[in-house]
Amino acid sequence: MSDLLERLRTELPAEALITDPDVTVSYAHDMASFCEAGTPAVVVLPRTVEQVQHVMRTATALRVPVVPQGARTGLSGAANASDGCIVLSLVKMDQILEISPVDRIAVVEPGVINAVLSRAVNEHGLYYPPDPSSWETCTIGGNIGTASGGLCCVKYGVTAEYVLGLDVVLADGRLLTTGRRTAKGVAGYDLTRLFVGSEGSLGIVVKAVLALKPQPPQQLVLAAEFPSAAAACDAVCRIMERGHTPSLLELMDRTTVRAVNELASMGLPETTEALLLCAFDTPDPAADLAAVGALCTAAGATEVVPADNPAESELLLQARRMSLTALETVKSATMIDDVCVPRSRLGAMLEGTAAIAEEYGLTIGVCSHAGDGNTHPVVCFDHTDPDESRRARESFDAIMALGLELGGTITGEHGVGVLKKEWLARELGETGIELQRGIKAAFDPLGLLNPGKLF
Repeated sequence: MSDLLERLRTELPAEALITDPDVTVSYAHDMASFCEAGTPAVVVLPRTVEQVQHVMRTATALRVPVVPQGARTGLSGAANASDGCIVLSLVKMDQILEISPVDRIAVVEPGVINAVLSRAVNEHGLYYPPDPSSWETCTIGGNIGTASGGLCCVKYGVTAEYVLGLDVVLADGRLLTTGRRTAKGVAGYDLTRLFVGSEGSLGIVVKAVLALKPQPPQQLVLAAEFPSAAAACDAVCRIMERGHTPSLLELMDRTTVRAVNELASMGLPETTEALLLCAFDTPDPAADLAAVGALCTAAGATEVVPADNPAESELLLQARRMSLTALETVKSATMIDDVCVPRSRLGAMLEGTAAIAEEYGLTIGVCSHAGDGNTHPVVCFDHTDPDESRRARESFDAIMALGLELGGTITGEHGVGVLKKEWLARELGETGIELQRGIKAAFDPLGLLNPGKLF
């Protein structure tokens, strides 16, 4: 420990090092339940690429594991510390280095907050689409590490589709530049995509070149009430089958709607079994909403209410964004699943989840990026009750098993981390895991980067 600190101090300012155990413990874990976390030896908050390189050279020389972190809003334990590690928190590297309206790119450091970047590019008439529900606090580096999604994925895609290039500090301290800042480029293997979603296990992202789009018109939102989740999912299938491209297509079940109302008095209809939100940012969103409203009615919607203006639309989006926070108030703890299935199987996923909730005697609320089949079943439980905690964990696993049975994946945007290691092996199979471990060994032969995550 003394040798580690002595070496770190040779090229790091005093304020970049945190050794007080009462403070370092606050960096031990992200927001996931049921994920083990160790005790870090030191927390480092670098401000420059050179400082990150020094940390990695020191870690390599002393064989000390390094756990990179952003805002720790993750939900899989991917940012959890291991015993004796260096926690490398990148939140102080928070500069927007460039915004180019001509090239339609932004160049940013990893600690930039998603919402801060979004507002900054809006001032140039541009748009950065990925918008996780935690966009006011999560960082771009964390979004890249977990390949985050968001509410607008149905039209605009996920983080991976906007990362053009990266600067990455490797395990031994070398600096690697991947990708490009051009609109096109196919030179060599796509190492950029390899780092996106790697959860800090291959290198430390210190700069990112991000693609931007022209800012679309303000979107309008439609709210449709359904007597069942199956009817709402039928409406989703009809909307997508007819070729509509909504900017948002979100579903909240009755448990979620009631939780949101309880938390914030939003006035959402508590008599509904499922509330579907659909938005368009097209030149004539009212016409698009009218067409979708007719499809919802045909699928069995009991009421269809289009917003009259962007202000009303934003209120509905706020309700959706606070879904996970609201469900956290139902019981003392939550486990948030992240299973993505083909859109055509979305109804079966929600019906199966309801059956699992009944089987295990638990409250499970579901909010979903319905347009791309990404469901977030939230298991609510009393963490002080051992039996209820056991049932919560078992129900969480049952939901992932259901997703795989339906042809889906165990994670659409939250990542694997610690929470889903066993399930990653089931999804990828023996050969897939072997190849992924080989890639890990090529970039991090000593196994120092975020050990114990993924596999």
